[in-house]
Amino acid sequence: MHDTLEYMSLDPVHRSYHHNQLSFGLIYAFSENFVLPLSHDEVVHGKGSLLTKMPGDQWQKFANLRAYYVFMYGQPGKKLLCMGDEVGQAKEWNHDASLDWHLLDEPLHQGMQRLVRDLNRLYRDSPAVSEGDHHDKGFMWIAADDSANSVLSFLRRARNPDEFVVVVCNFTPMARQDYRIGVPPVSGFRELINSDSQVYGGSNVANAGYVQVERIPAHGFPCSLRLTIPPLAGLVLQPAASPS
Repeated sequence: MHDTLEYMSLDPVHRSYHHNQLSFGLIYAFSENFVLPLSHDEVVHGKGSLLTKMPGDQWQKFANLRAYYVFMYGQPGKKLLCMGDEVGQAKEWNHDASLDWHLLDEPLHQGMQRLVRDLNRLYRDSPAVSEGDHHDKGFMWIAADDSANSVLSFLRRARNPDEFVVVVCNFTPMARQDYRIGVPPVSGFRELINSDSQVYGGSNVANAGYVQVERIPAHGFPCSLRLTIPPLAGLVLQPAASPS
């Protein structure tokens, strides 16, 4: 939590020098059973809400936080959000007052709530992101070393190794075109989650919902994808036979 929040608070131009703050936790992730808390301790006593920790203008703050949530939900470990984080509340949490539910009248806050809803559904419905929390077969880096672009990509697997998803996160405000990542040999992938979707308040940079696998080796895999990665965004991709 502390490493990743410190990373997310940085201006994206500086993030390439702190890339290991996102990847370091996986060194010891399977030595114990972990909860991944974005706890109330981080959003009280003058520390600011999660939203206000993010750099940039209002749109970038929301985009950063959405990308961060995709990264968190993709990681091994059970998830925990403090009250108000699910709507992108700007104020610190206050145990003496109600949450700022009126914020849901505003599109960016509505979008944040929709993303958390869909990530919760993904976690509930996809064994790939819930069954492999406590063993190293449930997680595999695709590329953890692209600090120059501040992009991370990894696989999550269920107990059945044929059930998996690919997670890709871009922590810069630049869209990455024709970005190649290695994947197992399947036909293609559909987008389960794109945090830059207009539904969530994003700029709607996407891959038309489906990406065909190419028989070009990359990152130790026999096949690869050529992706458009949206700015300040996270993608969750699932194997699929066709765009339908």
